Amino acid sequence: MAEGVSNTQFFKVEVEPVDSVRTILEEVYYALEEKGYNPVNQIVGYIMSGDPTYITSFKNARSIIMKAERDELVEELLTEYIRNNNWPGAEEIED
Repeated sequence: MAEGVSNTQFFKVEVEPVDSVRTILEEVYYALEEKGYNPVNQIVGYIMSGDPTYITSFKNARSIIMKAERDELVEELLTEYIRNNNWPGAEEIED
């Protein structure tokens, strides 16, 4: 072994924290609202078309929404709708 080379070096890569889909939707919603857009219409346009230009770049909302797959956005929205309307089995839906 080479002289002075007895300790193992560690390299740590900082990973961006993964935002929950709920947090993503919330941030995008408020950015759209603040810019004067109808957040529901704009988010639906994005989900249906996949065109990110439905989402403002204000407060980095466009980049933020693209962190989640569109099917994940729909799943989160539907899950919350079912929970909030107390449909049968709603209590069994996992977070």
